Amino acid sequence: MGIVQPNFKAAGLNSNESAAIATLKNISSAQSQMQASGSIDVNGNGQGEYAFFAEMAGTLPLRGSKLPLAQPVLSEKFGNVVGGRVQRGGYWYQMFLPQTKDGWTTELPTGGGGPEVNAGAAEVSWMCYAWPVEPGKTGNRSFFISQYGDVLATNMANEVYGGGNAPLVGLSAFAADDSEYLYAANKEDKRGNTWVVI
Repeated sequence: MGIVQPNFKAAGLNSNESAAIATLKNISSAQSQMQASGSIDVNGNGQGEYAFFAEMAGTLPLRGSKLPLAQPVLSEKFGNVVGGRVQRGGYWYQMFLPQTKDGWTTELPTGGGGPEVNAGAAEVSWMCYAWPVEPGKTGNRSFFISQYGDVLATNMANEVYGGGNAPLVGLSAFAADDSEYLYAANKEDKRGNTWVVI
């Protein structure tokens, strides 16, 4: 039994991580649908904007509207936003959109967003982090995805993310040489973790 138990644990970790990767790819697809549909167009320029989880899940009104998305592109479970995050399969997920001032803003504590989102920049950029609820128990790696659609992973060799200790927006998965590369694809980020494209 002493040999079997670690194998079960490893299988569980691998299963959670595989599910997290698949979830991020699904989120990327949902964001593409949101942008292409023009369901959110706060500045009224005819260009669709990216969305937060509760907006894509149809559980809260879309930005600039009093109505939710008629045909949700994510599971309703993504509408269960707590502290701006969603927990699924042993992982936390957090979405970020550009804010009106420089930088990024996350989802409101119970979901959705408002005037803090830069409508023009939200037409072209978004990013999402996923990290284990309990490092070493629900997952060994953290993940990142953006509008480019590539999933990046880190084994958190330098800085461990877990539970309330979340990746730092604009630093985690962002390349140390920001002038040349925006994201740390097969590079070290500004916090000392190396991220690889998977």
